[in-house]
Amino acid sequence: MDRYIVTGGAGFIGSALVRQLLAQGHRVHVIDSLETGNLDNLEEVADEITVHEYDIRDYSRIAPVIAGARRVFHLAALPSVPKSILYPVPSHEVNIDGTFNVFRAAVEGKVGRVVYAASSSAYGDTEVLPKVETMAPKPKSPYAAQKLMGEYYASVFAESFGLETVSLRFFNVFGPRQDPTSVYSGVLSIFLTCLIEGRRPTIYGDGEQSRDFTYVDDVAALLLKASEAGDGSGRVYNAGNGNRFTLNETWSMLQKIAGVSLPPLYGPSRAGDVHDSQADTTAAVADLGHAPRFTFEQGLRLTLEWYREDLEQKGKIDPAGAKLVL
Repeated sequence: MDRYIVTGGAGFIGSALVRQLLAQGHRVHVIDSLETGNLDNLEEVADEITVHEYDIRDYSRIAPVIAGARRVFHLAALPSVPKSILYPVPSHEVNIDGTFNVFRAAVEGKVGRVVYAASSSAYGDTEVLPKVETMAPKPKSPYAAQKLMGEYYASVFAESFGLETVSLRFFNVFGPRQDPTSVYSGVLSIFLTCLIEGRRPTIYGDGEQSRDFTYVDDVAALLLKASEAGDGSGRVYNAGNGNRFTLNETWSMLQKIAGVSLPPLYGPSRAGDVHDSQADTTAAVADLGHAPRFTFEQGLRLTLEWYREDLEQKGKIDPAGAKLVL
């Protein structure tokens, strides 16, 4: 049975991918430093996988794990625009140096293909929507520039060393197991926790910034398709839904789903944030067979259900949703 490697496999996207790989009968190895990942995300499949608690900056450790793998899914990163501005050095070391190590190990270890988790933040702010892969990138933060450099490395390793690579520009991925406790968490994980705890969320800016929110299982499915598609090596594809919702619309939708009224608070805009984001998925549909299954509302309902169950199990809310622990 061929080995499949998932760097960052203890993260919420990585753990969703691990489950889909296992469902297909693959042998899965996870490389994760656990700086942002959590083994709790893999608890129910722990006996079916092999976890290597290694940092991708440590080439000597990750290279033997990667060597000979059929596919490598490179999701490990420090995935935060604000954090890359406050702490640019570790962000650079993980997102650029670590990514170079993964590609280097893949070439030297004769890996079949690497699928790289790129970021839509590479586009920056553009007046034209939706965002198409042929647009000139305009990164606004160190994180965006770092993820863009990863795309360039993927293309160069394909051209110069014959390594098959595919880069997927993730838009705003959400779903179960996304950590809501960090100040760097995605907006939806924070919204959902506020909703469950009965707190008003703080929206940075006027709330009219829009995002292409994509449910995590749809992203994991596209990662698998990108790993097997016959064409596309060295190319970059959008991994979004093709829709967009403002933060105000999103919070209104969540209030309606939960049957509550919690007007949001507003704070100053955050440095490096892109105002509008929407994916043109034409190329991903044509070349990779991208076919999202979940609407935004369906994804929100599934994620809200998971968050409620998770907080109940941890004793942070009672089954009726009353707040116990902030």
